[in-house]
Amino acid sequence: MRNHVLAKWGTWQLARIDHLSVQGWITDLGARLSPATLVQCRRLMSGVMRSALRNRLIAFNPCEGVRIPSRRTQDTDEQIVDRAVFRSSLLPVVPDRYRAIVAVGGGAGLRWGEAAGLCADAVDLDAARLRVIRTVIEVSGHTSFKPFPKTTAGRRTVPLPGWLVTLLREHMANHPRGEAGLIFANQVGGAYRRTLFRTRVWRPALVRAGLLGLVEQDGEKFRAEWADAAGVPSSAMFAREPAAVRWVARHQAGGLRFHDLRHSYATWLVDDGVPVNMVQRVLGHERSSTTLDLYTRRTDDPSRVLQALDDDPDDDDQDDGLADALVPR
Repeated sequence: MRNHVLAKWGTWQLARIDHLSVQGWITDLGARLSPATLVQCRRLMSGVMRSALRNRLIAFNPCEGVRIPSRRTQDTDEQIVDRAVFRSSLLPVVPDRYRAIVAVGGGAGLRWGEAAGLCADAVDLDAARLRVIRTVIEVSGHTSFKPFPKTTAGRRTVPLPGWLVTLLREHMANHPRGEAGLIFANQVGGAYRRTLFRTRVWRPALVRAGLLGLVEQDGEKFRAEWADAAGVPSSAMFAREPAAVRWVARHQAGGLRFHDLRHSYATWLVDDGVPVNMVQRVLGHERSSTTLDLYTRRTDDPSRVLQALDDDPDDDDQDDGLADALVPR
């Protein structure tokens, strides 16, 4: 409401809001927000206008007939990171304080708010599992706990692979808890802010992992290369490597999102033959169709098809523990 509805319409006179203006607003938001968020914006706006109509402040509801624009799939939509790249390239370059929360995104498939709101009472490392029972929301730079996840199915238990148990154990031993036993806490004990995490931690880590733009040493300086949203390449020289990394992180268009770790997690499981109903349960989806349609974008690795048809009994594929974690004990 505050970020989108009031930001746009807070100073408008009710009588001056017409259908064309509302449709244009929704269309503009569609360029940067998800369809689900657009539906919420339209619902909130329509609720305000229905109230005004009932009180005879306006003659009609300008939100009636407003349509949610369809999004064209872009190259940056729903990216999948290879699991070997995730563990051997991305995780090692994430700063120590934040490595475990990134690991939870890729090793347990948690949404950002679920990972940021993870508290000690919801983690059982001896049993190698965690419970999703609360989440953190961020509005206008302020974070707060919500005592329930996104959906009813979102309240769930997620098994943890061994490597993730090790990372979580190390993190909990080396970093103090925050408010309410928060595992991933900032310097003052509060929850991480998603916007700051993305700018200061996530995107610089992508650059260092070779997943966003390019920074390489050139003599005594560092050459930074990046491309804008139109694909126009640029480059610049920097005296220090951190400055070059920050510049590329800020100016390179696109890039892997934290939520793409959740897409990747689901895809890894399905590619490894984990039944869809089990993947649905650990992801917290209400319907299995959501799991199939939205989160299981298969990797472009034809070797899995060939392995399924190969008569050779030898299998050199190294399991990373994710599928095993879902096998009933």
